Amino acid sequence: MFHSKSLHSPKLFSIGLLLLIIFGSSFAASAQTQRSPSDTVRDFYKAMHERRFKDAWSLTVYKPAVEGLSPEEMEDLRPIFEAQASQVPEQIQIDTERISGNTAQVFVQVPATDSTPQVISKPADLILSGGVWIIGTEAEQANVKKAGSRYFLDALIDLNQGSTEDLLKRLIAVQALYAQTHNGAFGELKDLLNADLISADMIDPKSSGYNFHIVVPAGGKTFVASAEPTRYGHTGKLSYWMDQTGAIKNADNGGKPLSGNKN
Repeated sequence: MFHSKSLHSPKLFSIGLLLLIIFGSSFAASAQTQRSPSDTVRDFYKAMHERRFKDAWSLTVYKPAVEGLSPEEMEDLRPIFEAQASQVPEQIQIDTERISGNTAQVFVQVPATDSTPQVISKPADLILSGGVWIIGTEAEQANVKKAGSRYFLDALIDLNQGSTEDLLKRLIAVQALYAQTHNGAFGELKDLLNADLISADMIDPKSSGYNFHIVVPAGGKTFVASAEPTRYGHTGKLSYWMDQTGAIKNADNGGKPLSGNKN
């Protein structure tokens, strides 16, 4: 069975990497008027662990990317944030912090995994911005400020569109497997699901950001697959069309389905 998408967008990869290398421990309220770099890291991961995503990102250079988002837009982003939060352990150990002017590094013990069987210590970068320590670098901050509230949304669109095109490409092999055991006939979505050739999360509009369709005419020797964003401009912009030849067409069609004769 093919499984659901992973975080391949360059923007989201950097965010996912941040989560992998700077896990926060359980929160201890600071009596100081200003958070130390270590306090900031702890507070960030406590908020992520509790799924208080706006609070978490507000402690980072990504604050401009979330502070203007509506509740509906935050829900659009929830599957990505949930996937990142699931990587945050309940407890970790902060080894030390190093402050140099307006920059700092907090060294955190990363728990052992299958890929890294030994506990290692890795640094989290912070900068002093407006008298407050926040997670990230000045270069990342500049990129986020430039994109504003579109930063995460555009990253989500890139991710969803890439995953949708990947799914359509895989669908050719899936349909070939299905046809081998069904007298050469192709299957609709429900048929492919029942045959355990695709998983439900791959085509779930909430997690994929797209509505998928497969139409198989009488006789089953041809099929047309299509997909359009569930919320145009938020979960995707491109609409997709593909037939049994594997030729994929896509275009910004205002969120409406795309036909085969669309250029």
